[in-house]
Amino acid sequence: MAKTAMPVTIITGFLGSGKTTLLNRILTESHGEKIAVIVNEFGEIGIDNQLIVGETDEEIFEMNNGCICCTVRGDLIKTLSDLYARKQEDSTEFERVVIETTGLADPAPVIQTFFADPKIQKRYYPDAVITVVDSKHIEQHLDDGQEAVEQIAFADLVLLNKTDLVSSEHLSDLEERIRKINATTRMKRTQNSELPIDEILDIRAFDLSQKLELDPLFMEPEYPYEWAGIYSLPSGEYKLVLQEGPDPSMNAVMVPVEVASPGALETAQDPAMLAFSDEENGLGTGGTLIPDGRLYRLDLEPREEWFEVKIERPGSYALFTEHRPEEFGTELWGPDCSLAPVLQREYKPDHEHDQSVTSVGLREEVPLERMRFQYWLQNLLNTKGQDIFRFKGVLNVQGMDQRVVAQGVHMISSMAKDRTWEDDEPRISEMVFIGRNLDAEELRSGLSGCRIRSEVKQL
Repeated sequence: MAKTAMPVTIITGFLGSGKTTLLNRILTESHGEKIAVIVNEFGEIGIDNQLIVGETDEEIFEMNNGCICCTVRGDLIKTLSDLYARKQEDSTEFERVVIETTGLADPAPVIQTFFADPKIQKRYYPDAVITVVDSKHIEQHLDDGQEAVEQIAFADLVLLNKTDLVSSEHLSDLEERIRKINATTRMKRTQNSELPIDEILDIRAFDLSQKLELDPLFMEPEYPYEWAGIYSLPSGEYKLVLQEGPDPSMNAVMVPVEVASPGALETAQDPAMLAFSDEENGLGTGGTLIPDGRLYRLDLEPREEWFEVKIERPGSYALFTEHRPEEFGTELWGPDCSLAPVLQREYKPDHEHDQSVTSVGLREEVPLERMRFQYWLQNLLNTKGQDIFRFKGVLNVQGMDQRVVAQGVHMISSMAKDRTWEDDEPRISEMVFIGRNLDAEELRSGLSGCRIRSEVKQL
């Protein structure tokens, strides 16, 4: 390990377990270190970043791409590389990194990042994977989904949080169940994620050999694409033809390679992975896809679509597609016939989220009436709370100069005053709900109904 390598603490845990609370405790402790924070959100509206304490000098980097894995692993590599470059330029100061993952993330791809990329491996090392557990609700999540099991399985330290909400007998049973999943992890019982800082940072708890014993294929990377093929193409114009498929669009990247060989395809994999985390370039039917390593989003109508592929120089080209060819009937056509790839490979990532689990982001610019909001929220949780894994919100409440933070897990919720709104800060209410089978329009309508009465009458 290089002397200049910096420690990284990875905080994971299912939704509502207390990860952000733990992060805030780390940032406000008197440890004298500068910390760079990377926060990952599930959904388009970032609430966690707003709930991180503002009285610290730490820099916070936010990624809203769902989970730090697959496409977002490219974002993580870029963020860590950018952090290091800024440190070398003396434009930022930090001695360690803390990553807070979304509650739906499998920590394995995060850990893989520190070993799959040589530069990242030289500059950073994982100090510990800390999994925060909601002692009251974790068993339901262990029964329902794989993510919670994976988070415990790869933990170096498990915090049994919210111990005040359950009995000691329940905690003992829970510890026994966790031991069956991960026999080597350390465990600490906590309330409000309270733990001495020297039991969180610089604990040197990460053990790669233990992770490999748990999963011999642990270091096998996951990719954001499911198929790649190399074509030998003369210069000219071609058509990439797609039929109606399972999604309204499909992402693709095309890059030149030196030769049509397995080694050349392997060399192109990581650049393609990074490209899949870049901004999408949308193409409608008839649009031109250029083999320039950019990410193209091929927008599809419910019929056959085609996209022009322009080859200026003869040679070998690797095409990476988000889905396998059979899912969209994907074919590359020359002037007279369909072309077969010289070689091809499938990538079948085994990390898949429950597709019924989604996030809904809400924004409301009109101030809210506190009583209306409380009544709506309580009724929502009473009727749908079992399917609401987590919600967080920063609210603009009528007559209050402070922000109001609302958050909860299933049917347990809380509201509390936060800091005073800044003079130049837009007073906008923002909420994120994460759960199963959420009705986005119903949630938006419900929050809109909490506007101050004069505004409700004008709707």
